[in-house]
Amino acid sequence: MEGYSILMDTPRTRSQIRRDLQTAGTRGDIVTAAADLMREHGYAGTSIAAIAERGGVAVQTIYNTVGSKVDVLAAVLAAANTASRAAGRSVAELAAGISGAATPAAAVGALAGWIAADNERAAPLYRVVNEAAGTDPEIHELEVTMAARSLHAYAEAVGALRAQLGLRSGLSDHEAATSIWALGHPQVFHTLVVGLGWSRETYTAWLRSALPGVLPSGRLPAR
Repeated sequence: MEGYSILMDTPRTRSQIRRDLQTAGTRGDIVTAAADLMREHGYAGTSIAAIAERGGVAVQTIYNTVGSKVDVLAAVLAAANTASRAAGRSVAELAAGISGAATPAAAVGALAGWIAADNERAAPLYRVVNEAAGTDPEIHELEVTMAARSLHAYAEAVGALRAQLGLRSGLSDHEAATSIWALGHPQVFHTLVVGLGWSRETYTAWLRSALPGVLPSGRLPAR
């Protein structure tokens, strides 16, 4: 009977794997459709029905697979973060780039380049969250969480910056991280790049010039 049980379990296990893969694929289609629509029309201008139509699924499938519209937005943000890490834009990669820089100026350049790349990816979705946060308390909480994560990410990189730039001893890691976060905020990126038409190269050069001013250093004079 033991052998019979094993033989009976195997098809069921494979069937479950197939169902899990199908569910993951459906969820991916929903998240991709939602991300595209929210970038195009904003959060308020994107309905569950529109996501279902773009994703090729039924409306109820979205509720069953992902959840509410807020859950869909959270899934979009989570997918964007996963893609960013897969592309080598993690905090660990940032710290490694700073630590491996040959000069203090190169360390600032590594930080500026990382911020520019991250904002190019995140700024459109940040605008979606920011626009919706004023009217939806759940999304406001999501926006606060995003800000806290960004601050935490920069705080993790400050140790590498302190070693490379000789940051002033009286400047705490939190103060340094807050200064970087404010200068590299997605809204600033959107204003300069989208609003004023700056290229990414111009924005990155501006960051390289501006960062020393908010990171008092014994090795890199403020400009």
